[in-house]
Amino acid sequence: MNPQQLSSLSHIGFLLLPNFSMIAFSNAVEPLRMANHLSRKKLYRWTMLSSDGEAVAASNGLSLSPISRPDDTQQFDILIVCGGINIREAITEEALAIIRRFAKAGVPLGAVCTGTYALAKAGVLNGYRCAIHWENLSAIREQFPKTVFTSELFVIDRDRFTCSGGTAPLDLMCNLIRFKGGKGLASDVSEQFILERIRDQRDQQHIPLLSRVGTGHESLLDAAIAMEVNIENPCSLEQLATDLGMSLRHLERLFKRYLSTTPAQYYIDLRLRRARELLLQTNMSVMEVTVACGFLSSSHFCKSYRSLFGYPPSRERQRDLQMMDA
Repeated sequence: MNPQQLSSLSHIGFLLLPNFSMIAFSNAVEPLRMANHLSRKKLYRWTMLSSDGEAVAASNGLSLSPISRPDDTQQFDILIVCGGINIREAITEEALAIIRRFAKAGVPLGAVCTGTYALAKAGVLNGYRCAIHWENLSAIREQFPKTVFTSELFVIDRDRFTCSGGTAPLDLMCNLIRFKGGKGLASDVSEQFILERIRDQRDQQHIPLLSRVGTGHESLLDAAIAMEVNIENPCSLEQLATDLGMSLRHLERLFKRYLSTTPAQYYIDLRLRRARELLLQTNMSVMEVTVACGFLSSSHFCKSYRSLFGYPPSRERQRDLQMMDA
């Protein structure tokens, strides 16, 4: 969707599935409420929906009201499906029919937490990039090969808006508020919720390594932990392998097999992501960040940063200044 279309999104329908995540839903709704409050305008309105018009219990046992039936698709600018635990059991034929009806009517579709699974199950994500909570990534990729599932916090791909769980919906909504109310309003909303910054599509979910490799690979986990605690003064891979009681060749095989990368690349990506956090969340200079993340020269740091993120580290500061000026 282009900026003009994004700015036109006003009435949002939230289709609540049984055992939906209350924190994900709240983090999607509260930025909209705050945008209305701070702007003193009714920029957004929202309606809670269920398949039968009856109250739906969240995973914490609480139910919300009032709940409506999603009968008139044309009154909504976007339908967002809210999932949670036991998502496969929560999806009914009625819910799938609702999603398909909205898609057929040309209404943009979104999802928070595991609601992305419902969109994929309804067949409306084929050919799209999307996000889902990291716990579901591996299994859902196997089940829906026509959809590109990413580890990003949220994804806006044309008329599909998908988001992982927890606090990530807050970032998605703040990004949408930028189009309707401006960057200044989005920043004011984030400050009200004590956010250090508004994360964007370049930000990744932090996926625990144990969930990526499974149990029984303590040596690999120990290697990753050792790298994480040695950011400023990186240890050599040879020394790391020796400390773990294995050969460097064996360490390389472990990283290749279970993480599809090399120990060296994993280590440098870890340091670069830490560098991005420092650039976005502190006033440290680029040179100070270079040293803090174990790079011997600014040229090597800038080249590596551009290779991973697609732009130089100085742009992170430029983006911050643009946000402050807006």
